[in-house]
Amino acid sequence: MAKIAVIPGDGIGREVIQEAYKVLETIRDTGIELGWDEFDYCAEKYLQTGITLPEKEIENFRDNYDAILIGALGDPRVPDMKHEVDILLGCRFKLDLFINWLPVRLLHEKLCPIKNKSPEDVNFVVFRENTEGVYTGTGGYLKKGTTDEVAIQTSINTYKGVERIIRHAFEYAREHHLPTITMSNKSNTMRYEGDLWDRVFKQINDEYPEIQGNHLYIEILLMEMVSKPEQFDVIVTCNMLGDIVTHMGAQLIGGKGLAGVANVNPGKVSLFQPICDPAPKSVGKDIANPIAAILTVGIMMQHLGYPEWVTRIEKAVVRAFREKNVTRDIGGNLGTQATGSVICRYLRDQV
Repeated sequence: MAKIAVIPGDGIGREVIQEAYKVLETIRDTGIELGWDEFDYCAEKYLQTGITLPEKEIENFRDNYDAILIGALGDPRVPDMKHEVDILLGCRFKLDLFINWLPVRLLHEKLCPIKNKSPEDVNFVVFRENTEGVYTGTGGYLKKGTTDEVAIQTSINTYKGVERIIRHAFEYAREHHLPTITMSNKSNTMRYEGDLWDRVFKQINDEYPEIQGNHLYIEILLMEMVSKPEQFDVIVTCNMLGDIVTHMGAQLIGGKGLAGVANVNPGKVSLFQPICDPAPKSVGKDIANPIAAILTVGIMMQHLGYPEWVTRIEKAVVRAFREKNVTRDIGGNLGTQATGSVICRYLRDQV
């Protein structure tokens, strides 16, 4: 039986995860053995107890679960976002989830903010290095709080870290018969890390002669993503730039309410999350879009060995959108709970 640890998170994260539960129950009803346990690590718990995510829980996830499903994290009452850093980045770093994987797959042309783009035009994948770069927290202050303050943030890039994410991107392209990979960085100004990424990319590209390797500086990549997204098959980049690229990719397919990402270490427990904000002002109004959380379940099921559920869930979401049985932010008239229920009904119609 596949076991899932669920952290509902903050704000509307908790509401959309409830709709993800409905999808998991629908899948389980088909005979697939699934089990899940909920862990209430969130801003409220942190404010009441000072606990974010204990080290023993990381070990529990590593030893006893196959996947982690997590909702949005963030709360204005925690301005430094300590709980988010400890929970989300804690899982990424301590579980060595070095692959951040976002499928940029447009489900319906009306969802794309760019004119005249079809689902065939917006269909690529972004691989973001997930455990290095500036997000390691390396740096510090000098004379903090004075007019002479100096803040230093250091980007850490290792050969091991760069090599394994780029190789994974090439392996993915080969397995899925994709002809091109685009690597993006800022090597014209960030000379040292840029040089490492450039050299490793060329080295690995030489091992995959059937795949065309391209390089674009980050500003050019973003311009090309919004002008000609159909040129991309696979994009690979570093941690910070990947954070930007994945959010741009989410916007191309309809916004953060429609995008889910995987944080993966192949063969080990991995973490899955919808790209959405906790939106505390929307809590309790039944207006949050649950589709990102629902699509994230599909990505997670693929990781667990059931890839057919990606297609089934996407078909159900497309049907819901076409029939306007979705939330108001994407043209429907339903609330959060009704949207989740309709999509589950469409899933049951398929199986």
